[in-house]
Amino acid sequence: MALSALSLFRKRHPPVGARPGTLVVTKEDVPPRVHAMSYGRATVEEAALETLETLEGRLAGPGVHWIDIQGLGDEPLLRQVGRLFGLHPLALEDMVNVPQRPKIEEYPDHLLIVTRMARLPAPGDLDIEQVAIVVGRNWVLTVQERYEDVLDPVRLRIRQGAGPIRESGADYLAYALLDTIVDGYYPVFETLGDEIGRLEARILQRPNPRQVDRVNQLKAILDTLRRGVWPQLDALGRLPRDEQRFISPPVRLYLRDTHDHCAQLVDALDSYRDLANGLIQTYLSVLSNRTNEVMKVLTILASIFIPLTFLAGIYGMNFEAMPELHSSWGYPAVLALMVATAVGMLLYFRRKGWLGGGGGADEEE
Repeated sequence: MALSALSLFRKRHPPVGARPGTLVVTKEDVPPRVHAMSYGRATVEEAALETLETLEGRLAGPGVHWIDIQGLGDEPLLRQVGRLFGLHPLALEDMVNVPQRPKIEEYPDHLLIVTRMARLPAPGDLDIEQVAIVVGRNWVLTVQERYEDVLDPVRLRIRQGAGPIRESGADYLAYALLDTIVDGYYPVFETLGDEIGRLEARILQRPNPRQVDRVNQLKAILDTLRRGVWPQLDALGRLPRDEQRFISPPVRLYLRDTHDHCAQLVDALDSYRDLANGLIQTYLSVLSNRTNEVMKVLTILASIFIPLTFLAGIYGMNFEAMPELHSSWGYPAVLALMVATAVGMLLYFRRKGWLGGGGGADEEE
């Protein structure tokens, strides 16, 4: 799972003292792709737009219009979008100068919702990007940093007419997009949870320093997710409560459910962060226990050889008056005494539970 998500918080900001509404477009930004969907109860029209000349006529037509822009690499086009939709300069700045804190901003002619989308484009990779959702009278504008997203289920529902989406207004479309973005966190969290579980099992079986590095990487990823999910929870809590001109009362009921989903994510995130922090302590505990086991074995071996060394030292002295020195049975007798001493100490250590997991007398007590 890549740590590139941390770069999200290297905010692109205009020069110090620049006027409000200044846009910052970098060479790393991809060229924008514009996709339009217009729909009503009976019809759906969608097209990839090369230019914005036909967009004004499309917006004047009946139904709900969803204009999706993926990529921020063309400042003139983005400013043209701002003029076409009548976006406030500060709203356009929040949409382009990423990352912004997830928030809700109401302007005279539109409602701006800034959120963050998380997805897994490939196994072991994590991608988080900002998505700006602008809600107007009969249109919704979404602006994303990069290509690809998690919003295909919404597009499919519009094409198939599943649910009330084609019978509802732009505010319901905005809810559907927000709800899909929030639900897109669930696969990410499940993947993180599975990896934390596998990492814990490996630490308990065979700890090594590389696992500590991976735990620290997971903690950094979880901290990055937390910076996006926590403010998002606060922003989603405002939509059902506040009187928004662009959100109807029926849609506020749906937004409560989205807020509940986000609260579940926050709870899961806090649990995962606690588990990740605990993995370091688990690693140190397992390492300490293994060290203690090694020290115990070495101590037992040293304890066994102390009396053997003592016997060998005594009978290694070259005094003529030693009684067993000239006896034929002296050498085997000393060896037998050494073996008996070693076996006796091993049995004693095992009975006390210091060796081999026994513990007879102590456990019975």
